[in-house]
Amino acid sequence: MLTVTDSAVPGARGALDAIVKAYDVRGIVGDGLDETVVEALAAAFVDEVGAAGGRVVVGHDMRDSSPGFAAAFARGAVARGADVLAIGLCSTDESYFASGRYDAPAAMFTASHNPAAYNGIKFSRAGAQGISLDTGLAAIRDRAGDYLADGVTAVGTPGTVTDLDVLADYAAYLRSLVDLSGIRPLKVVVDAGNGMGGLTVPAVLGEAAGLPALPLQIVPLYFELDGTFPNHEANPLEPANLVDLQRAVVEHGADLGLAFDGDADRCFVVDERGEAVTPSAVAAIVALREIARVRAAGEADVSVIHNLITSRIVPETIEQAGATPVRTRVGHSLIKDRMAQTGAVFGGEHSAHYYFRDFWGADNGMLAAMHLLAEFGSQDAPLSTLAQRFTPYALSGEINSTVADIPAAYTRIVEAFTGRADFDELDGLTVTGITAESEPFWWANIRPSNTEPLLRLNVEASDPATMTRYRDEFLALIRA
Repeated sequence: MLTVTDSAVPGARGALDAIVKAYDVRGIVGDGLDETVVEALAAAFVDEVGAAGGRVVVGHDMRDSSPGFAAAFARGAVARGADVLAIGLCSTDESYFASGRYDAPAAMFTASHNPAAYNGIKFSRAGAQGISLDTGLAAIRDRAGDYLADGVTAVGTPGTVTDLDVLADYAAYLRSLVDLSGIRPLKVVVDAGNGMGGLTVPAVLGEAAGLPALPLQIVPLYFELDGTFPNHEANPLEPANLVDLQRAVVEHGADLGLAFDGDADRCFVVDERGEAVTPSAVAAIVALREIARVRAAGEADVSVIHNLITSRIVPETIEQAGATPVRTRVGHSLIKDRMAQTGAVFGGEHSAHYYFRDFWGADNGMLAAMHLLAEFGSQDAPLSTLAQRFTPYALSGEINSTVADIPAAYTRIVEAFTGRADFDELDGLTVTGITAESEPFWWANIRPSNTEPLLRLNVEASDPATMTRYRDEFLALIRA
């Protein structure tokens, strides 16, 4: 059999453990992640998902290493008998679209919001289904280790590579899901962070893909695709990376601002004052729209997923709309699986990942933004007023602490709150205060990082003073 790689790579099998994470592949380019490793991962992926004789979608973001990695992946996939649909530059949710539209497994080269030195791969099974360590990623890692040790061998009938541009179809599909043509005129500042939003926003919200103009005036910030991120990191979860957008919204007198991360699958929102709108508020707004839509179509039993760190307003909103909230652990592939298992119409995470049944259960920040624009643009109040309806409680935001002995920190918390709170361990440790009906409510979640010696704390309470008091108490216990 023909050996594709020039030589086996001694000792590289162990390096895979460092870059294969819980839900994707992520690492520093040249430090455990290179084209030889990518080629082996491609061969392993094709074997694991049974794609020999079928098609595999391969897309990539604007990072300097991404085109070479995508080409290396195509070589490994073709060697193992898959026909590659090379969709080129795209957002992650655009790769999900291609996976769903062509019912083909997919590989997307991106490190999302990570700095320029990083890259990685987000894998999907056919139909944009997620892959995690528990559902195939560990097997891909192990198979890739074998190929690194022994070389990638080609099957008797290798596959082919076909270039395919799906941007126009992707934009048209999103427009078919959310009609923005009748909203009031809005001025929207969009910060693409030099990431893939610079490609997708003009196509979906503008006329770059040949679609009719919408009543939107887009003020672009950092739309130039540049994987070195010359202006700021493409991670809107960090407040420092929202400063330029907040300033521009106020300076331009805009109605709102949108910020996309590097691969444009997450979208963050600021109101007309430049104040951040919480992802939980966005999730509640979108949930209401999706519940109303499917109820109007005749669905009686409607469920919506939210992870356990979203604000209490999210399950309350879902219940008030007559639907069933489904509480889950945090995690991209896990929530995709729960979307499929439950048939949920929508899912929202605190990290601004939003999942849609009509988008193959995958997450799509652009689609969430369109729902927000549709809801906001159908009424006259400023966004700050609309958002306040869905932000009645005080949240700490996620606070990270470096902790050497995580079990000891858990023990301190349980001992301190026994008799004062209830505990559950769905994801990390959730502590819910035992309070009388007239007293302020509060809860906290303490969850370990998958990749670092960190504990992540989130606290919510009915008022800022209560939240601050419990936040500080938990931090003292965590950092003792």
